[in-house]
Amino acid sequence: MAKHAPELPIEVDSETGVWTTDALPMLYVPRHFFVNNHMGIEAELGAERYAEILYKAGYKSAWHWCEKEAECHGLEGVAVFEHYMKRLSQRGWGLFQIEQIDLDKGTAQVRLKHSAFVYVYGKVGRKVDYMFTGWFAGAMDQILQARGSSIRTVAEQVYSGSEEGHDDGLFIVKPL
Repeated sequence: MAKHAPELPIEVDSETGVWTTDALPMLYVPRHFFVNNHMGIEAELGAERYAEILYKAGYKSAWHWCEKEAECHGLEGVAVFEHYMKRLSQRGWGLFQIEQIDLDKGTAQVRLKHSAFVYVYGKVGRKVDYMFTGWFAGAMDQILQARGSSIRTVAEQVYSGSEEGHDDGLFIVKPL
């Protein structure tokens, strides 16, 4: 396995210890810590209810991230979505590949390889990457609003690498 240093800029404030990448403060935690917390909450609430909560929170967070990163880097349109997928990939969530995006239609298709969730869950016969769905819709809607579009979207996972017959995940974004 080839390895390389992180490709994203990380700064640490000497006085506060706060990590920053680009325009936003970050946390650096072990994957097992994050996913174990995720699994614990899922066990208490059920995957369906937890997915609803994460969708709303992820939507809001992705909107904020795209807004701040677009300002920081002078990005707009598809370039914001591409930057988001690049940063998600660089931060260890998995490798996100945009297969299709059309801002005029409010659609996108994203493939996810090497999902952090699938690595921990394994083949469990159900979708385990549902945390990401709200992220895709929130990102798309922020970009659409910034370009003056009234289209709003919803994202859903078609399949997951945790399901038999699939090695990766596929997500779609479509208008409400």
